[in-house]
Formats: sequence, structure tokens, C-alpha cells
Amino acid sequence: MSRQLLLLSNSTPHGGGYLDHAWEAIRDILGEVRELIFVPFALQDHEGYTARVRARFEGSGIGVKRLPADATASVILAAAPAVFVGGGNTFRLLDTLQRTGALGVLRRRGSGGLAYIGASAGTNVAAPSIRTTNDMPIVQPNTFDALSLVPFQINPHYVDADPSSTHMGETREQRLMEYLEENTRPVIGLREGSWLRVRGDECRLEGTHGARLFRVGLPAENYEAGSNLSFLLASA
Repeated sequence: MSRQLLLLSNSTPHGGGYLDHAWEAIRDILGEVRELIFVPFALQDHEGYTARVRARFEGSGIGVKRLPADATASVILAAAPAVFVGGGNTFRLLDTLQRTGALGVLRRRGSGGLAYIGASAGTNVAAPSIRTTNDMPIVQPNTFDALSLVPFQINPHYVDADPSSTHMGETREQRLMEYLEENTRPVIGLREGSWLRVRGDECRLEGTHGARLFRVGLPAENYEAGSNLSFLLASA
């Protein structure tokens, strides 16, 4: 695949502005592109969401057009110079991509070299399925199958267990281990401030806080920013 993917754990860093932490990486993947299509489907207020994204990008000379949630979405995506899929509720995002017919087009273009930027829910749908999202199923998609731009699962906003916490519910690590009891695809837990940069058959972990990798039959492993995770692209 001639993939060009930037898969962010989160869009807003603690104490920072929208996309500030990853702006250099965003400019790098866009290159000479001066217009992108924004997919706002993960939030209910599409116009308000787009206005926020437009204000961030247009300040750097990059135009933003909102992808409509109707039958024209697939036509627009077929000609898109670049795409940013924003965060919010992953179930709502996937459901709308399915209902508009946009999912297949986005899968084909994303696999073929389209500059794809995802944040949170937009990163979830880049995986084969959304089974490792943190979100509540506020709507029911036809299937959990997503874009399969990478062959492994992703868990954005990954949080390590706090040993001093009195919370008695399952930790994120326990939830992901439950996933591996029923499924075989590896899961990369992206801590906030981290992201994956995929160029063709190369995948690198970038950002500030690293990630935790979960695989069947193996202990969980921590990886620091700068790690080469290209081996995960052969995990299908």
C-alpha cells in the first residue's frame, strides 16, 4: 500500500491549543496540499465542528471544506486532495460513513496514498474494526468493520492504571486483554500526545508519551516515541 497516514491519539493536548502538539507532523503529511476535506461525522454539530477546524488550518493557509453527510460524500472524497477525520463518538462516525456510502471510497483512497489525518475516533476507524474504541455505542452501525488502513487495532487516549486509585472497575489494560481473549489482532494503546506516522510499509511512533502494545500470548510492551513499529503492518 502507498499509505500516508497520521493517526493521532488526541486532538487537544493538556494545557495546549487544538492540534498544537502535532502541528509540525500535520504540515509534514500535507506537504504542498493547500486544501483538505474535513469529516465531522463524529460530532452532532457538523457546522460548528468544521468552523473550529477551519479556524486552525486556515491560519496556516490551508483551506477546509466540510464533507456533507449525504450521497455526495463519496463523490467529494473521490477527488479529495487530503482528508482529516475528526474525533468524537466512533460509533456515530462509522455509522454515518456507512450510511452515506463514504466508507468504501475512503478505504480505497486511504490505501492508495491519500493524505489521511485521523484524531481519536478518526484514528479508531483507520483500524480493521472499532472494537477497541473507548466510546459508548450511542448508535448502531451495520457492522463494526472499519477502514482497515492498518492491519492492527488502535486504542486512542490510552491510560495507564493508577496504582493509588480506589476505582474498582477494570483498567484500560484489562479491557484490552479481554479483547484479545476473543480476537487475535494486536492492539496499540496510544497515550495522549502520541501518534502513528505511516508511510507505505513503514510505521513509526511519534509524539511525547509513547504507547503500549498488546498481543495474544505475550506480555504487554511499552514503546517510546521514535520506535519503529513497521512489524505491525505485517500482522494481518
